[in-house]
Amino acid sequence: MSIRSLQREDQEPIENLLRATDVFSEEEIDVAIELIQIYLEDEHQKDYEIFSYVDSEQRVAGYVCIGPTPSTQGTYDLYWIAVSPAVHGTGVGSELLQFVEGHLRAQGGRLLIAETSSTPKYEKTCMFYERKGFERRACIKDYYKPGDDLIIYGKYL
Repeated sequence: MSIRSLQREDQEPIENLLRATDVFSEEEIDVAIELIQIYLEDEHQKDYEIFSYVDSEQRVAGYVCIGPTPSTQGTYDLYWIAVSPAVHGTGVGSELLQFVEGHLRAQGGRLLIAETSSTPKYEKTCMFYERKGFERRACIKDYYKPGDDLIIYGKYL
C-alpha cells in the first residue's frame, strides 16, 4: 500500500468508495467530486491537495483532501478523509492522517481543522478524530439543519 497524489483514474473509484461508505449524502458526494475536478483540472490552484491510498495493484482504498485555511498562518482544513468499507479497521484512515500531518509539518503547518456532523452516522468519524488526538473545539447547534450540529475538531501539529 502507498499514498500518492491523486491521479485522474482515481476519480471514479473514489466516487464509488464515497457511495459505499453509506455515510455521505448525494450533495456531499457532489461536493467531494467537485473538489477532485478542481484539483485535476487546474494545475495552478492552491486551495486543495488530494492524496490517494492505493494497494499494490493501484486500486484506491482511501483518500484525503486538505487545503490551507484562507487568511491564516499554518492552519489547514481537512476537507475529506474516506476509506473503503472493505478495508475499514485496517489502519488505512490512520495512515492517511499520519501522512497528512507529516506533509503539513514539512510545509510549516501548525493546526489541522476537521468539521463534521453530530448525526449518528458520523459518530464513528468523531471517535476517529478523538482517538487521533483531535480536540473538540466547537459545536454549533442546528448548523446543517435542525438537529444536525456542526462539530469542529482541531489538532495542533
